[in-house]
Amino acid sequence: MVKWIGIGVACVVVIVAAVPLYYAFFMNPKVARELREDPDGERAGKVMLITLPSGRAIPVNYLRDGDTVYAGADGSWWKELRGGGGRGRVLVRGETLEGHMRAVEDDPALRDSVFERLRPTAPRWAGTLVVVDLDPGRE
Repeated sequence: MVKWIGIGVACVVVIVAAVPLYYAFFMNPKVARELREDPDGERAGKVMLITLPSGRAIPVNYLRDGDTVYAGADGSWWKELRGGGGRGRVLVRGETLEGHMRAVEDDPALRDSVFERLRPTAPRWAGTLVVVDLDPGRE
């Protein structure tokens, strides 16, 4: 009995470790390629490619509202945007836009307001809001 419990626990550990690796090495590059190659596609209407100050690029769902782009972060990638945040860029429907990005951890009203539109079916407690204030004067 103990042996089977140990095997079950080991399987769960392997699966939990494998899922982030699967996304990092297979799904994220595949989605990023699709966003670049098909900027008018269905996925590009919902997903953007965000390039963080560190240079790491991740596909995420987005909501654009004028000169601001919002994203919901479920992993830990947003932690490099804590405090003052930093400069980065987004690829939205084939257009590369630059701006200042930051994680919003202290404004639950803003988070809830954006998440109602960005991810209406996700649990309200899930995710961190990322705000990208786009540079003015873009063409």
